[in-house]
Amino acid sequence: MSHHQKFYIDGAWVDPVEPRLLDVIDPATEEAYTQIAIGSAGDVDKAVAAAKAAFASFSLVPKEERLALLKRILAAYNERFEDIARAVSQEMGAPLSFARDAQAWAGRAHIEATIKAFETYEFSEHRGSTMVIKEPIGVCALITPWNWPLNQIACKVAPAIAAGCTVVLKPSEIAPISGIVFAEVMEAAGTPKGVFNLVNGTGPDVGQIMAGHPGVDMVSFTGSTRAGIIVAKTAADTVKRVAQELGGKSANIILPDADFKEAVAQGVRACFGNTGQSCDAPTRMLVPAERHDEALSIAKEAAEALVTGAPAAEGTDLGPVVSQIQYDKIQRLIEAGIADGATLVTGGPGRPEGLNRGYYIRPTVFGHVTNDMTVAREEIFGPVLSVLSYDSEDQAVEIANDTVYGLAAYIQSQEIEHARAVALRMRAGSVYLNYPEWDTMAPFGGYKQSGNGREYADWAIHDFLEIKGVVGWG
Repeated sequence: MSHHQKFYIDGAWVDPVEPRLLDVIDPATEEAYTQIAIGSAGDVDKAVAAAKAAFASFSLVPKEERLALLKRILAAYNERFEDIARAVSQEMGAPLSFARDAQAWAGRAHIEATIKAFETYEFSEHRGSTMVIKEPIGVCALITPWNWPLNQIACKVAPAIAAGCTVVLKPSEIAPISGIVFAEVMEAAGTPKGVFNLVNGTGPDVGQIMAGHPGVDMVSFTGSTRAGIIVAKTAADTVKRVAQELGGKSANIILPDADFKEAVAQGVRACFGNTGQSCDAPTRMLVPAERHDEALSIAKEAAEALVTGAPAAEGTDLGPVVSQIQYDKIQRLIEAGIADGATLVTGGPGRPEGLNRGYYIRPTVFGHVTNDMTVAREEIFGPVLSVLSYDSEDQAVEIANDTVYGLAAYIQSQEIEHARAVALRMRAGSVYLNYPEWDTMAPFGGYKQSGNGREYADWAIHDFLEIKGVVGWG
């Protein structure tokens, strides 16, 4: 039976307090394919009450039992892996192969990483006559985005449970179905009632209510910087902890000693992965000034080799972006790039040839971009790459750091010591050298307006804990 029009509260699928429905749009067709219930303050009250009641006992559950629960969640997740991948593909337009190999995989990988970190995690430390104890912070409101739904759900829920917290999850109302499947996974794993709760809804009607709720001890939010500011202000009245993973405008510095052709081509693919809808995408490519036109030629070839099409079609590299709002925003920013005088290398406004419906974007590369142009300043969140020039390494570092964001940076060099030295100068929470494999044990989070706190593995467990010093322990 479909649970699309129900919430999961206190171990049961329940109807909303006020029956209201919202269409879920398939971005490949622009048509609604199901409806979800959307919540209100009354639903949040019920979920928080359930989580608060469960916390009293779950916070005392031995580590071994919480570890066993996480392993059951992983097993149940693997049982539903294909369902999760197909849900993500339809709700946000990810090519089916990408939905399996990256989107659904990420959720599994984060649960596995949390288990690995949790197995050796210590919750107490003796310092002189003081015992330092790490305790669960309490009821946690988890607000997750549409662009990497399972990645963000898993890397919040799993460490919160490891820490001994109870949670209320609000997935994005734009891509909510994978979150409902995840709730079914939690139920199948035998999660004690009240430990995990799900309420769907909009940011103003549910997310903000959660952030300001006096029964919530912590908010973990992933989304835009604009929305993150609203969450933080709302949470401030109750002085609760707020962990945020927000926007980015990440620089990709191609150093003169890089394998230039490969570095530029891979940079295009890295920028356009997930149809450009990643907060840490390397959207500003910095190349030596004397090789700028060469870089544009390589980038053009790499971008035009990517296939944009239906998510279910064989060989599709880029699907549609998630919504009409995103489509319109990206079109506006592409137009701004042209108006600002950037060189349109490939792509541009409108849909790709042969696609007359769906929120499809032409993979776009701009050249001769300066760091004061709109396309170099604003987070576009679509398949749009800006190529900038630098005259010296110092200038490259200066340009890379000249942004309100600080989520990620990328360095390409055939000399690893050189790449490491430049990495230390980046004002970003994550720096990636020579396009490494995804590491779910690494800390993830940002400097500046890209947020605060860190996610993944033991770094995430830290964020869900309070520190107690018992002085005179002996």
